[in-house]
Amino acid sequence: MKATLERTDLLKSLTHVHRVVERRNTIPILSNVLIRAEDGALKLKATDLDLEILETVPAMIEMPGATTVPAHMIYDIVRKLPDGSQVVLETTSDNATLEIRAGRSKFALQMLPETDFPDLTAGDFTHGFTLSAGEIRKLIDATQFAISTEETRYYLNGIYMHAVDTPEGSRFRAVATDGHRLAQAEVPAPSGSAGMPGIIVPRKTVGEIQKLLEEPEADVQIELSDTKIRVTTASVVLTSKLIDGTFPDYGRVIPQGNDKEMRVDRDEFKEAVDRVSTISSERGRAVKLSLSEGRLVLAVNNPDSGSATEELAVEYDDDPLEIGFNSRYLLDIANQLNSDTALFRLADSGSPTLVQDNTIEDCLFVLMPMRV
Repeated sequence: MKATLERTDLLKSLTHVHRVVERRNTIPILSNVLIRAEDGALKLKATDLDLEILETVPAMIEMPGATTVPAHMIYDIVRKLPDGSQVVLETTSDNATLEIRAGRSKFALQMLPETDFPDLTAGDFTHGFTLSAGEIRKLIDATQFAISTEETRYYLNGIYMHAVDTPEGSRFRAVATDGHRLAQAEVPAPSGSAGMPGIIVPRKTVGEIQKLLEEPEADVQIELSDTKIRVTTASVVLTSKLIDGTFPDYGRVIPQGNDKEMRVDRDEFKEAVDRVSTISSERGRAVKLSLSEGRLVLAVNNPDSGSATEELAVEYDDDPLEIGFNSRYLLDIANQLNSDTALFRLADSGSPTLVQDNTIEDCLFVLMPMRV
């Protein structure tokens, strides 16, 4: 095998591909990236057996062939090569090492045969549709922070994606929750998504998809079945297993009767929460919201270090209310709001609160209160 290509192109592809590879592997081949040179392109593939990524990059192919080399090692080598250089990849005559040459630099990496490299066989996909990269990014950005990290509740370790019929028409919806907060976002359902199974996309896969979405207007093809999802962009094909579990009936968590409305400037609120929470203990992180007509007082009391309060002007004309929240959760949600004003719909100090953009766009957030 012998191929020549731009260092910039190779580095960009390796950046995507090497992240899939776990640094500690009991199976040596899973530490490697598969490099295949054919038809005027270099194809790079990596997998952890749950997630597989294949990227195609243009190259001048003098001799077609394929091999595998350590993924993190080749990424580090290419990253440190001079910018703008041409990189030559060539296997030695004894087929034991891959030579990497650029300018006066020369490296030789031990290879493992490409026949040992596992293939994440996809099987048949039952549904396929196209969304713009901007739409997928919106769904992921608005919900990713609420994915649970508790391994025992594995069915919450991802984003639940499904098609729903609403009064506004058919929608493609993403939901994530960790039991303390819930995030929901939706876009108009694309053609081909009707009747799709509800799927839970794992956290790692969500993160990798997010990093591939560089051009907001670019079309992204999504294919899925009960067990797998495949995401295809212009140069990358990402295939992943789905979480095998049943996502809870999240609709029961979204409060319907919250009749107390508070509107507050998003940035002022965010900065005030951030300031007063400086005092809070790392474990508790509780901030108390005391609401009265036209006024919100944020208060934190930490027996070990002191207390803090800050007052904000808000739109609120209901009965006085005191309610406590985890300050980090409040900040996470505030960071996802797009409008300048945040809308809080409250019931009482012990019930979930609904948070939305003032424009009530396609995202909503639910936050469980804390005792303060």
